[in-house]
Amino acid sequence: MIKPVPPVRLDAVLARFDALLGRAEVLLNASAAAPAPDWRAAIAWRWRKRDRGGELQPVRRPHAIRLADLHGVDAQKALVDRNTRQFVAGYPANNVLLTGARGTGKSSLVKALLNEYANRKLRVIEIEKQDLGDLPELVDLVCDRPERFILYCDDLSFAAEEPGYQALKAVLDGSLAATSENLVVYATSNRRHLMPEFMQENLEAHRVGDEIHPGESVEEKISLSERFGLWVSFHPFRQDEYLDIVRYWVSWHGAAAKDAARLEREALQWALGRGSRSGRVAFQFARDWAGRHRAGRAASTRRARAD
Repeated sequence: MIKPVPPVRLDAVLARFDALLGRAEVLLNASAAAPAPDWRAAIAWRWRKRDRGGELQPVRRPHAIRLADLHGVDAQKALVDRNTRQFVAGYPANNVLLTGARGTGKSSLVKALLNEYANRKLRVIEIEKQDLGDLPELVDLVCDRPERFILYCDDLSFAAEEPGYQALKAVLDGSLAATSENLVVYATSNRRHLMPEFMQENLEAHRVGDEIHPGESVEEKISLSERFGLWVSFHPFRQDEYLDIVRYWVSWHGAAAKDAARLEREALQWALGRGSRSGRVAFQFARDWAGRHRAGRAASTRRARAD
């Protein structure tokens, strides 16, 4: 006599299926884990997003700019340099927000600080805005290291409800977990409060006694920038500052001008065409000037030899 097969319970099948899925996920996560970085390979790193999490990739050739190369921003340079010296020495230091006009040396200052203090175990990790959701993983990766890390995010700003905003707030200040003592955040932005501002937000303000209190949306924006302990503002250069930077970079490229008036005239025309007198524009003009004049000298030398 054939015994009847007991009916299969659907809930038991689903339970076993869930268990198998859980084990498969664990195996996939283990296989996708990024290898530990070789910290001796570089002084600068980039965080790169992967399918699961991310990994640190070494920057083989960091920008070689020095603090002495930055002109027209002496006050800003002194503030951020002092904060960085405190940090590499193991003393309390602030997260830094560098804001203001484009091309005035905000990102160059961070690169110069790395070159200044790399021999004192300062390291810089660059992270893109869209990858800020990985910050907890990144903090866990470096928290037990002996080096001192600047987490660097360039051109930082957020649209409303953009991912990464809350993760950055938590790392700066506000998470249940303590902030790693060997890591600070240096960010550059053209916006002081990092988020777009709209006229209608001013209508949310209300008056309590003799004080004006901003609305909730404005408070939300201010709450992020306030987590940076040091605010450093960069302003457009005056004409004399711009020309001073031009002369410095022209000399640096080995193409010192014999006709100073011509150099200044062409530099101002170049800035007028670009609509900006910034350090970046001055550097670009100096490259163009040096390239043209060094190429011209080389051509003259070849003609002289041919004659």
